[in-house]
Amino acid sequence: MHKHSKTPTKSSNSVVRAHKAGPTYSGLVNSIGRLLEEARTNIAHVANTTLAETYWQMGCYIVEYEQNGADRARYGERLLANLTRDLTREYGKGFGKSNLVYMRKFYMAFPKGMTPSYQLSWSHYLEILKSDNPLEIEFYCKACSREQWSIRELRRQRRSLLFHRIAAARADDAKAVLELARKGMEVQKPTDILRDPYVLEFAGIPAIPAPKERVLEKALLENLKDFLLELGKGFSFVGSQYRIPLNTQHPCAVDLVFYNFMLKCFVLIDLKRGSVEHGDVGQMNLYLNYFKAEVGAPDDNEPVGIILGADRDDLVVQYATQGISNRLFVSRYQLYLPDPDALRARLARLLP
Repeated sequence: MHKHSKTPTKSSNSVVRAHKAGPTYSGLVNSIGRLLEEARTNIAHVANTTLAETYWQMGCYIVEYEQNGADRARYGERLLANLTRDLTREYGKGFGKSNLVYMRKFYMAFPKGMTPSYQLSWSHYLEILKSDNPLEIEFYCKACSREQWSIRELRRQRRSLLFHRIAAARADDAKAVLELARKGMEVQKPTDILRDPYVLEFAGIPAIPAPKERVLEKALLENLKDFLLELGKGFSFVGSQYRIPLNTQHPCAVDLVFYNFMLKCFVLIDLKRGSVEHGDVGQMNLYLNYFKAEVGAPDDNEPVGIILGADRDDLVVQYATQGISNRLFVSRYQLYLPDPDALRARLARLLP
């Protein structure tokens, strides 16, 4: 198992910074406070690392005993129950049968020659290992480490079937799905930020009757942290109802404007109550042209436009977007969690 060796260096640097604190009393208090916070973070990191190493090794012992134990037949299916009883009697709490099952699964998911990520806590692994799909396990480990999701954020992403939704969007390319599992979410081109559908269950709006656009917008702004999590990596909120100062019959305003630091461009989102119409595409194209000419910095990439509707007609979208050079996409949103069986079936058809 790989062990991190750089934690003491970070702690030593913290001590040096503390000695360089300003001469005022408030500076002294703040410096000591920062030092304590860093120390607590380091202690938590070391504890998580040690716990993960220990549970991985325990899982390894269990599997090796099941395979090679001289008296394994004597215990058979009651091995974990017996271990729970004897370890609890000898060492106290923490060795329930469920925990031992997950320790065994932890080792099986990361066999010899592989190492789990120690940026994650044991609680993260307990959530991730609820899956039985090796690709899904690998994806959430990579994504969780890279995005530094809290346990709550990880649970939300798993509950909304993020891996399956991204994989389903690449349903014509099995190789891309395997790369997704191995590398996690990489944002290198506009299509990497797209979801279909976007799941907005956190907004707490009933699907029937269909919410008005302003109601949906208000709910998303009130739950902006969750919406940013759903949008993906690199998003920063710029504003809502962003006015486009053109002399048109009706005032023009983009519902939601973000900036993506990975793509280095603005991302414009327009919300539609029902199905996306061809006029919506023309409107977004106007917004994109304005941002490209008037708003973006010289070194920005061209803006991305996403029209989010409750439904869409793929043929209408195809003809409406044909010939448009802007990076314009049409996707769906839903106000409830997706059907796990349907998404798993789509993934199974792609990767038999």
